[in-house]
Amino acid sequence: MSKISYKPTGARIIVERQPADVETQSGIFIPDSAQEKPYRGIVSAVGPGRVTSDGKTIPVNVKEGDTVIYGQYSGTNIQIDDSEYLILKESEILAVKI
Repeated sequence: MSKISYKPTGARIIVERQPADVETQSGIFIPDSAQEKPYRGIVSAVGPGRVTSDGKTIPVNVKEGDTVIYGQYSGTNIQIDDSEYLILKESEILAVKI
């Protein structure tokens, strides 16, 4: 996990995409053109959380370093220093590795 110099706002999270598997369990290599984008990554930065109508901040439920799974069409793709990241809303995270 690389350190980035951005902090997301609100209940947003910056996730560094993890590389997709290039080999199947049976040993067949998948060419780049046939690979799907991965749906998991490591949390690189976390925003302060969602602010309620009465001004209270509800913190985000993930922390830096967590491995998460997100939906196929979730977030916004960005490129920072040769690494591919995704900015997600907290609600777009489907699972956290325990």
